[in-house]
Amino acid sequence: MEGNLATVGYGLATIGPGVGLGIMIGQTQVATARQPEVAGRLFTNMMIGAALIEVLGLLGLVAGLMF
Repeated sequence: MEGNLATVGYGLATIGPGVGLGIMIGQTQVATARQPEVAGRLFTNMMIGAALIEVLGLLGLVAGLMF
């Protein structure tokens, strides 16, 4: 029973980072289309943000495996 709850919990924990990455990447594309000259800085900031968002997914995985 407990393993099933952990699986459901990890599944729910992946929704947040997935939505966050989708919004962030979409907005970066919009900003690049509007101002192509700042594409380099936008890409750098997007990668930093993606790393921080992915930490949330990893925390969900670790919590699912621990409990």
